[in-house]
Amino acid sequence: MTNVDSDLSQDTEQDTEQGAGSAPTPAFPLSAIEKPLARPPGLREIARDLTPEEAGNGLVALIFSASGPLAVILAAAAAGGLSAEQSSSWIFGAFFGNGLLTLFLTWYYRSPQAYFWTIPGTVLAGDALTHLSYAEVIGAYLVTGVLVAVLGWTGLVGLIMRAIPHSIVMAMVAGVFLTFGLNLVTSTEASPLLGLPMIAVFVALSMMPRLGAVFPPALAAAVVGTVIAIVAGRFEGDVLADGVIARPVLTAPEFSVAAIVELVIPLAITVIIVQNGQGVAVLSAAGHTQGPNLSAFASGLWAIPQGLIGASPTCLTGPTNALLVTSRHAERHYTAALTNGATALLVGLIAPITVAFMLGMPGEFIAVLAGVAMLTPLRAAFLAAFSGRTSTGALVCLLVTVADLTLLGISAPFWGIVIGCLVAWLLDRSS
Repeated sequence: MTNVDSDLSQDTEQDTEQGAGSAPTPAFPLSAIEKPLARPPGLREIARDLTPEEAGNGLVALIFSASGPLAVILAAAAAGGLSAEQSSSWIFGAFFGNGLLTLFLTWYYRSPQAYFWTIPGTVLAGDALTHLSYAEVIGAYLVTGVLVAVLGWTGLVGLIMRAIPHSIVMAMVAGVFLTFGLNLVTSTEASPLLGLPMIAVFVALSMMPRLGAVFPPALAAAVVGTVIAIVAGRFEGDVLADGVIARPVLTAPEFSVAAIVELVIPLAITVIIVQNGQGVAVLSAAGHTQGPNLSAFASGLWAIPQGLIGASPTCLTGPTNALLVTSRHAERHYTAALTNGATALLVGLIAPITVAFMLGMPGEFIAVLAGVAMLTPLRAAFLAAFSGRTSTGALVCLLVTVADLTLLGISAPFWGIVIGCLVAWLLDRSS
């Protein structure tokens, strides 16, 4: 990650006072949406900056999104009894729709910005679909989108994010990312013939930066793992069983008080604080000025058309963006995000094949790949979390997040930040 360790040691104290993210000049009159700090790149500049390492990071980030997070969508759709067409439409929106947003904002701001879907929000939706109709849940998606967009447009999101100490936000990020590191260990123990070669290739190429720039370590690990899984007969699936091209299905929303009361506020919290908070913190730690108001406005606005085809609300992701900014050249990170967005379009178009392939791969493959790719972001998150003046609050935030505390239907990362800030105010003021 570009100068992450040295930058964190120098800037954490200042960030602790200012909070996560930053507040550039508004891009639009009468709004608080941050404007670009650089002009959009031309095709020649993109071709120059798109190195094998950046392209590999973009592909690995896409593989991550098309594995574990995709399984969350499939589980939610199954819990709600959705048809194959409705499930395929949801996945089409999750990848193709969010890929378009990622491509446009990354290009326009010349900064990595990967937008996908809120995982805890998807879990909430899956639970709601067990007692609410599909149309009612979609109606709640649309109301959530309007609320989040308004909060971003008015600048209230930026004020909230700047009030939260940066170290506590990064402790929440570390708590979320820690799961990937733990799964790396347990999955390698469960399947050493698959996990150890993937780790060995990753370590070997990481020790040779010049060779690693040509053959990105995480991507090479993915290739090795795929070959081993297929040769060992561990791939179980028929990639053509459900067709090739996804067909989005428009559904008329139904606005019910029950769905709005149950879903809108929790969904908005998962987008603004839990998911966008991670994304802004990760990108800021990597040296990118990511506006929290922009992230909220884009997420909310895009959630409206996405919701009409059944996709859960859009957000600026933490883990995916962390994978995009692992190279040492911050000025090239935007090309990794462009690669990610472009390949997301393809995944969305061929959603039936994508689903069949990822579900056919062994679970250990996904866990090991995500684990090795997340090592650098995890290390940076820990350094940022415990280098400031609110280390006690950061520790409590980490513990609450890792413990997976869920209250009132709201997931642990939110409560980690709330409780961590309270502890920091009580115990860290004199330090």
